[in-house]
Amino acid sequence: MSGRDVLMRSVRGQARRVGLGAVLGCVHQLGEALVPVLIGVVIDQAVAGQDAGRLALWLVVLAVMYVCLSWSFRLGARSGERAAEEAAHAVRLSVVGRVLDARGGAEEGRLPGELANVATEDAKRVGAVNMALMSGIWAVAGVTVSAVALLVTSVTLGAIVLLGTPVLLWLGHLLSKPLERRSEAEQDRAAHASGVAADLVAGLRVLKGLGAQEAAVERYRRTSRVSLAATLRAARAESWQTGLVLALTGGFIALIALVGGRLALDGSLTLGQLVSAVGLALFLLGPLETFAWVNAELAQGRASAVRIAEVLAAAAAVRDGSSPTPEPSRGELRLRGVRFGGLDGLDLDVPAGLLTGIAVTDPACAEALLRCLGRETDPEAGSVELDGVPLTGLDPAALRAVVLVAAHDAALFDGSLSANVTLDDTDGTAAATDRSTKRALVAARADEVAGSLPYGLATGVGEGGRSLSGGQRQRVLLARALRSEPPVLVVHDPTTAVDAVTEARIAEGLREIRRGRTTVVVTNSPALLAVTDRVVLLDGGRVGAEGVHADLLRTDPVYRTAVLA
Repeated sequence: MSGRDVLMRSVRGQARRVGLGAVLGCVHQLGEALVPVLIGVVIDQAVAGQDAGRLALWLVVLAVMYVCLSWSFRLGARSGERAAEEAAHAVRLSVVGRVLDARGGAEEGRLPGELANVATEDAKRVGAVNMALMSGIWAVAGVTVSAVALLVTSVTLGAIVLLGTPVLLWLGHLLSKPLERRSEAEQDRAAHASGVAADLVAGLRVLKGLGAQEAAVERYRRTSRVSLAATLRAARAESWQTGLVLALTGGFIALIALVGGRLALDGSLTLGQLVSAVGLALFLLGPLETFAWVNAELAQGRASAVRIAEVLAAAAAVRDGSSPTPEPSRGELRLRGVRFGGLDGLDLDVPAGLLTGIAVTDPACAEALLRCLGRETDPEAGSVELDGVPLTGLDPAALRAVVLVAAHDAALFDGSLSANVTLDDTDGTAAATDRSTKRALVAARADEVAGSLPYGLATGVGEGGRSLSGGQRQRVLLARALRSEPPVLVVHDPTTAVDAVTEARIAEGLREIRRGRTTVVVTNSPALLAVTDRVVLLDGGRVGAEGVHADLLRTDPVYRTAVLA
């Protein structure tokens, strides 16, 4: 997909509204162009002839004309603005849909703030292209009507308009090229600055703890300066483009007025016709300025469309699958010869219905295993199977309804504690009273978190759960994972920020609530590993040992070091 495809899809989606707005705008432009013509007629037929009756009649006609002008403009502008807003909304939905696509890939190489900028500012600029196109049609109608009126009044004046307008449009297009290039650079730098800001805000608590605020501020200051420089370059390009186009337009209007004055002196034009010609020349200033604005909007829209197209066309991290997920799923996982990240030919069996602990000597192995089990990526070699079906043959979204991988750094959303556990689109309070939610809260000891908050489950947790401590956030995240009740649950270090007593109680709660369903706990926590049915140690990217936690502590020094160090 290219930037051109993005623009065309945006315009096609709003073709009816843009067409309606264009028709109303053309009616408005026709009326605007006829006003100076009518004034000239009034001068020649009523004022010069001192005919009060005709003067009153033409004044009534002008009044009706202005009423029509007002309504046609209001309705046309409303249609255009709605087209722009709805087109921007549709583009935002496309971008967000691609970012949330289960196949992934859109986020690679981009900070979250950059993607947010693409989905907001760039989408807005692409939507505005609809309004720009409609305005361009208005301007063409205005110039055409003026040219015809001037041709009727004077062939010379009409010819100047018909021949001069295309030249002005061509020059305006040439002048918009630097603006298009600099607008793209401006949006790139602004998106990067937004991404850095979001990144720093998300890690603000850690930065304060490390005393690294000054370094973080300096990093953002450098990024912001680069963004500011790009914005100023784009602003300079826009000011030059606008100024030069206005200068050319002013010269063109002055030429029409000069030729009209000479024709009036020669007697080729009456006083009323001269007034009409000068009025039409002044009216032309509006459509010609609109052409300059349209060129600038199209330049910025094209630059934003390119950035949106890059996100929409991003290669998927994993392929679609056509095989149905096992129904019902036993929950048996099998890895054979898996190579990815820290995994080096891993062979691993996870029995159905058991609580399996996986300890690692290298955190990279844990990260790679989680990505493969959640099918965020496919292994470079080997296979991962669910109930004997390779994951590469399954649809990623359908797979994740069966296998839930709960990462230790998953996000909490701005809202109440209950809404974060239930993922209810309201406040989640009603859903939090059902039995499965209560069991999940108790098992994760998140009920204690709710009890310590001023409004219990209805208490807001803030963006990213910043009003909660690290341990409280972990318990809420674990409760959310447990409440979903997937056939296979994989959790990663769910208790690293809680105290030892609470951790032991969470371990017992986890074992109890997941009894009889496949559960994998990737952790080096002795308290969690102690309640598992079986433990596997990954060492050097392969299975180094397996057995019961207590036996491995006694017999395997590598395991003992990994778990107790």
